[in-house]
Order: sequence, then C-alpha cells, then structure tokens
Amino acid sequence: MATIDEDLGQIEKDIRTLKIEYEQFFGGGRPRPPSDTQWRVENLIRRYNERMGDLSFGQRFRFNNIQQTYAKYQDMWRKKLIQKESGAQQHHYGAAAKAIEAERARKAAQDSGKAVSGSERAAASGGAAAAFALSFSNPAKEGDKVQTLYEKLIAARAETGESAGAPSLKDFERFVRQKTKDLQEKGGNEVEYSVSIEGGRVKLKARVSS
Repeated sequence: MATIDEDLGQIEKDIRTLKIEYEQFFGGGRPRPPSDTQWRVENLIRRYNERMGDLSFGQRFRFNNIQQTYAKYQDMWRKKLIQKESGAQQHHYGAAAKAIEAERARKAAQDSGKAVSGSERAAASGGAAAAFALSFSNPAKEGDKVQTLYEKLIAARAETGESAGAPSLKDFERFVRQKTKDLQEKGGNEVEYSVSIEGGRVKLKARVSS
C-alpha cells in the first residue's frame, strides 16, 4: 500500500500529466478532454481532504500547495473549454504571426531610422527562436527531466500548430533513452537535447555535450 508521501508524489505527477494532456487537447492533438486522468487526480485529492488528520504538518502544507496548483489549472481549463465550446477559442498564430509582427517592426524601424533588434531580425527572416536545452546521462533515472523536455516539445508544437501526431510521453521517454544510448556508444557521457522553432517548425535536436 502506498504511503502518504508516495500518494502526494503521485498526485503531483498526475497533475503534470494532466497539464500535458490538456495542452494536447486544446492544441488539437487529442479528440477529447483527459477525463480519466482528471478523475484519478480528483479522487486522490478528495481522499486526502477526508484524511487531513492523518497528515503531518509538512504533508498538510505540501497537500495544500497541490490543491492550490490544481485549482489554478482547473480554472484555466474551465475557461478554455467554455471558449472552445462557444467557438471563441483563441488561436495561436505561433511563429508565422511573430514573423509578421517582426517584419512590421523592421519596416517601422527603417522608417524611423531606428535599429532593429537581433531577435526581430531572426524572426523576420524565419530564423530560429531561442532553444530550450537539457542534458541527460541516464534518462531512465531522470524521469522529471524527460517530462520537462516533453512539456517544452508539446508547448512548442502547440504554438506552431503541430499538435496533431505528437508522441505520447511513454513513446517520448523510450525515444530519449534509445537516442541517448546510441549517442553515448559513439563516445561521450552526456547528451544534450534542444527544442527550438526554426522557420515556423519545431526542431528537436540531440548532440553529445561531454
């Protein structure tokens, strides 16, 4: 039987998973809201609301933080669902819109004789957006880092409208483990993965970093 701390850790993990699944749903990568995961989260939260007397001070503090985080996400998802159902969902124009805005800024700067920033020039020319990177030495023992990288990948795909066909977290974990192993066999201890948007498309790159 799971301990209280293990259950609290599971709730935190399920909330992170739920956040990813909702991002996939709102981005068009899932046909339905993640009701099963949400039911599991709410069932555990309800159980510990009824067992507050069994929790230590530290556990109650941790549980209250979990509840507050979940309530914040719930409110955000509820508003997005209302927007989606009413046909007023806000569209994410992603890199294409940024390029348009950067081009407008570039022209305005030319007209006024001002210099254009490097980021505006990169966006206007379809260059790469700043990348997010993480290094791994043993992905099998670095689950939190794998999940963080996955969240960045899903968020980037949602921004560019590439949510459809996104891999599941399990498939992504399997890919990172195998890719890391392959690169380490060629020489090196750590493998760096980066997520960036280049020319309006999401790029996931891996390279030996040390």
